[in-house]
Amino acid sequence: MDPVTQGMFTVENFLLILFGLFLLGSIALDIGMVVSLVRQGDERRQLIVWKAGAFTLLVTVLTQIFDVVEAVVRAQKLQSNPFIDLSVTAMTYFVVLLVLKKRYGDFERGK
Repeated sequence: MDPVTQGMFTVENFLLILFGLFLLGSIALDIGMVVSLVRQGDERRQLIVWKAGAFTLLVTVLTQIFDVVEAVVRAQKLQSNPFIDLSVTAMTYFVVLLVLKKRYGDFERGK
């Protein structure tokens, strides 16, 4: 085998590809969250977005509180990763948004 292509498909490369896909998905969710919050709509849509945003804020604040309490208990400095925080926030927002859309009806019927 050619030494250049011999180590091409390793576990490390596979994990890097998976991480790259996760990163792209997370970026798409972040952009989608901002677009969803900015878009105008009727009262039902505003209610769904408001509830999804409120629940997402609750989850974000609770995770930050948990991080602070953990750092105090372990007597370590606070280590917060903004990439993880933003990814979890975007995923939480879209899961709650999908649940609320199903419960209260889709934003735009027929589309």
